[in-house]
Amino acid sequence: MEDHKLKEIARVFFKLGIIGFGGPAVHIAMMEEEVVRKRQWFTHEHFIDLIGATNLIPGPNSTEMALHCGKERGGWKGLLVAGACFILPAVIITAVFAWAYQQYGRLPQVKPFIYGIKPAIIGVILSLMITLGKKALKNIELWFIGLSCAILAVVGINEVLILFGAGFAAILIYYIRNKFGALNSIGPFALLPALAVSGNGTDWKIFWIFLKVGAILYGSGYVLFAFLDSELVKTGMLSRQTLIDAIAVGQFTPGPVFSSATFIGWQMGGLAGAAKATIGIFLPSFLFVGFLNPLVSWLRKSKAMSAFLDAVNVAAIALILAVCIEMGKDSVNNWKTVLILVAGIAVSLFNKKLNSAFVIIGGAAAGYLLCLI
Repeated sequence: MEDHKLKEIARVFFKLGIIGFGGPAVHIAMMEEEVVRKRQWFTHEHFIDLIGATNLIPGPNSTEMALHCGKERGGWKGLLVAGACFILPAVIITAVFAWAYQQYGRLPQVKPFIYGIKPAIIGVILSLMITLGKKALKNIELWFIGLSCAILAVVGINEVLILFGAGFAAILIYYIRNKFGALNSIGPFALLPALAVSGNGTDWKIFWIFLKVGAILYGSGYVLFAFLDSELVKTGMLSRQTLIDAIAVGQFTPGPVFSSATFIGWQMGGLAGAAKATIGIFLPSFLFVGFLNPLVSWLRKSKAMSAFLDAVNVAAIALILAVCIEMGKDSVNNWKTVLILVAGIAVSLFNKKLNSAFVIIGGAAAGYLLCLI
């Protein structure tokens, strides 16, 4: 029975690792489709709890969601299998690009395909928000918290402050409503380790840099690249053009955007550098999720912490909305892209069984055809 579960986990997350274009929000939408709607490993409500918990810790959100799902289904073995199967396809594909880039110094032209993919991706994300929002927005207080979080995210407030601020606000509302009853549960916690480590040799410096990044970084792939600009470009270890090309690779390859670390590590130290950068940036997520996952159900049982988790879930959805707005500024700017966006939302909402990958592929095809007009 255990082997059957592990094989099922491997199939699901290897497939997602291959077809998962579009970034964390799309990956999470695909996971919800696979593990909740199709296979019913757990409920919608618990899936939302896992999203909220994932946003409380550093590291790549979609990878951590894969780890959570694997742990729920198959324990520690499931966590390891889900993580490996989700990450490896992206790492292998990125490594091929990294080798070609090192040999020839350029990337293939992919702009014609990206034109229609971006609005289709936003459509998939918005349909996910609608589905999750129906479950998460349980009362007027959560609506108010969610709206406030969305506004704060759009104006640029740090997302860690937004998440924990929402949680503390919900606990305050809970105790005001219950006349400041005795505090009988632990307060919210933040896993914010600061690894101050350094390698003894340049061979391991790559590993330590990416381990530190993986252990302290909150936010999207763009936050990752800002961090790497500070750590690598400004210190003269990497050229800015190489970092920009790494961003491009992260956008048009499937799987977690953090696989760009493989590309950068290869440019810095060949195959060994790619391996060290990859292990370094993903290792903290395995440890954080392994620690946090057993606490999610326990937190839900405490009324105060349940209020905290509800608010964090709503804040996480608000942050996804902010990501959509930022993406839309650059990629939804004429009637063609608006048409693809609306079609993406409609298809995703009214064809629940259709894999999100087909929506994205359809967006790419539509974008290519509309560019000919």
